[in-house]
Amino acid sequence: MRQILIAGAFALMFSLFGTRVLIRALARKGYGQIIRDDGPSSHHIKHGTPTMGGIIFIFAAIFGYLAAHLLTGNAVTVSALLVLGLVVALGAIGFLDDWLKVSRQNSRGLPGRYKLLGQATLAGAFGYLGLQFADKNSLTPISEYLSGVRETTIYLGPALVIIFIIVMVMSASNGVNLTDGLDGLATGASIMTFLAFVLIGVWEFGQRCGLTAEAGCYAVRDPLDLAVLAAAFAGGCTGFLWWNTAPAKIFMGDTGSLALGGAIAGLAATLRVELLLIPLGGLFVIITMSVLIQTGYFKISGGKRRAAGRCGAALDEADESVRPRKRPSLSPPDCRRQLFLMSLRKYEQRESYLNRWRNTTSG
Repeated sequence: MRQILIAGAFALMFSLFGTRVLIRALARKGYGQIIRDDGPSSHHIKHGTPTMGGIIFIFAAIFGYLAAHLLTGNAVTVSALLVLGLVVALGAIGFLDDWLKVSRQNSRGLPGRYKLLGQATLAGAFGYLGLQFADKNSLTPISEYLSGVRETTIYLGPALVIIFIIVMVMSASNGVNLTDGLDGLATGASIMTFLAFVLIGVWEFGQRCGLTAEAGCYAVRDPLDLAVLAAAFAGGCTGFLWWNTAPAKIFMGDTGSLALGGAIAGLAATLRVELLLIPLGGLFVIITMSVLIQTGYFKISGGKRRAAGRCGAALDEADESVRPRKRPSLSPPDCRRQLFLMSLRKYEQRESYLNRWRNTTSG
């Protein structure tokens, strides 16, 4: 327990004071957030806010984790190192994406297909390595069995496990990325998830099979050390949240969102609670599903239905003569063109009336 508190406290202090230094450094370099012109007008005020802030809580988590081990004399574990490796690698992909955006001064960073390919490759490597490094009890960091609140009897095998890990990591990383649209939202939700992992790790350590022979024991390789790592991430995110709450003085960028998603998925896999990730990351799941539904609807409808409906309503309001009969459906460009011509005719009619009135009064 002392190790968990040390990791969280050191990561919190590193992130809290380090973020302030990072904000000044990024501001001097002009590395600010790039906002798309076609985005909501309310987002334009965020233009120029320092981004790539995820760097700080990645280093804060590493610092807190290592400090806890140095002060307690405990050795680091393979499970935690694998999760940290995944986090740093995904953070590097996000950093490259953020760097391309701020260096080019536009919202086009790393092409999406390259980002997804990089995530899948790193997740696959994490899954493969997680099936290696068995300890004296033949426990590997990642199990070949499906896990919910505990390991089940459903055997997946190495190939399916790696595929499952790829899906988990990509879903979590992009889920956090999609959630990072409101100031402090993704950071706050991640803190709650990491704290849940701390409790899970402590509980599994107390009920581990090496300590008790009961049927309900947990066969997890390094549960306590994973709890220490989760505490370090929780502390790092808490320090960053001080500067990320509305109005945000810094954004985590893809550097932070991809790294946080990797940390959440990696901890769920190594603690053997993969399916529990769905309720633990409920906010990320809800937002991701919402985006998928909206995107699917937009593609199926061609993006025309709502636009045509709004434009048609505007036409009906502008031209009362068509109300007794049903107006034929128009595509958005045709509808807008019709609305413009109708407005032009009304303007010409108004000018004609005013000219006749002037001639009458002057005569």
